[in-house]
Amino acid sequence: MRLRSPLSTARGLGSARAGVEHWQLQRLTALANVLLVLWFLFSCMALAGSDYAEVRAWLASPISASLMVLLVISITVHARLGVQVVIEDYVHHEGAKVLALAGVTLAAVGLAVAAVIAILKVSIGS
Repeated sequence: MRLRSPLSTARGLGSARAGVEHWQLQRLTALANVLLVLWFLFSCMALAGSDYAEVRAWLASPISASLMVLLVISITVHARLGVQVVIEDYVHHEGAKVLALAGVTLAAVGLAVAAVIAILKVSIGS
């Protein structure tokens, strides 16, 4: 005999618990993307007509390199979260869903790591 009510059993479980965190992270990365993309666009306009040495000198600045890394991370996290929602909503076979989610996560991590390495390589100058 169980002494717990159905409400106490269900409380904290289900889509409402994981969905809120996912929704909040999606909105947080969207806000970060707006700010970082605006910074990036203004930086590109300021660097228009510059040669490689000038762009490299700009990217060698710790602030510019840090903001570029944050932009890459924010965009890849936001994209992964968005694709995850589409997969969870429209892929109904559980095996295909798990495989697709794993593939999207690996692709996002791989792209983010490659972009961060490229940014660091250009900013450090090796």
